[in-house]
Amino acid sequence: MTELPPSADLRTDEPHPARVYDFYLGGKDHFTVDREFGERVLGICPQLRPLARANRRFLVRSVGLLARDYGIRQFLDLGTGLPTSPNLHEVAQGIAPESRVVYVDNDPIVLVHARALLTSRPEGATDYIDADVVDIDRIIEQAARTLDFTRPIAVSALALFHFLPDPQPAELLARLCGRLAPGSFLSISHVLPALRDVAAAYQQAMGLGTLRDRDEIKALFGDFELLEPGLVAAHLWRPELDPDGEEPGDEIADLGVCGVARKPVR
Repeated sequence: MTELPPSADLRTDEPHPARVYDFYLGGKDHFTVDREFGERVLGICPQLRPLARANRRFLVRSVGLLARDYGIRQFLDLGTGLPTSPNLHEVAQGIAPESRVVYVDNDPIVLVHARALLTSRPEGATDYIDADVVDIDRIIEQAARTLDFTRPIAVSALALFHFLPDPQPAELLARLCGRLAPGSFLSISHVLPALRDVAAAYQQAMGLGTLRDRDEIKALFGDFELLEPGLVAAHLWRPELDPDGEEPGDEIADLGVCGVARKPVR
């Protein structure tokens, strides 16, 4: 595990969502408490592991599509989590080396790993903002050091908003999307009410877990226009873009959805 500064409070006596997610993905940057909680939750719903992996492949496909087909060169990733290769900037800069990427998270271990691992190609840039995603005004201010808000930006909020109670997601998105230029994009993935027992476990352990149905998730996109195929399970979102990817079957179809939408160009 990457060396941590003495002042970092990692809260190793309680599970943390980013570290538990790392466990689901088969990573190594988590603690015993995270692994024990993750194993308990997988006992409730073993499909969480393929769901997490499908969500990661959705990130790779969606970022690749936006960089390649829509010419997006600026990316803002909310709730980054622990680095898992390929990371967003690796996908974007693999297509367009000049791409600029800003990561946002507020977990100390994520911060340390981001500083150590999320390094840009010389032609582009990456930055990391240590902030709670609900502090969106601060995020916009600091992201402007790297990103030009007068030009399109692709915002990712993957496996994030089900950790926030209403009305926080809608409020922060309204403020953020109002600052984005026409032609910008918003990507969201979110679990569905079928995971109510999992949400209850997270709520008990971390005080986190807010379930929303498809209509409520779709409403988070506001007036952005969903790209085809709309709001679907992660493994069903443009699978032809990743023909070699090992995607799960329909066992995760009712557990979560994702989508990418574009801010209208008037």
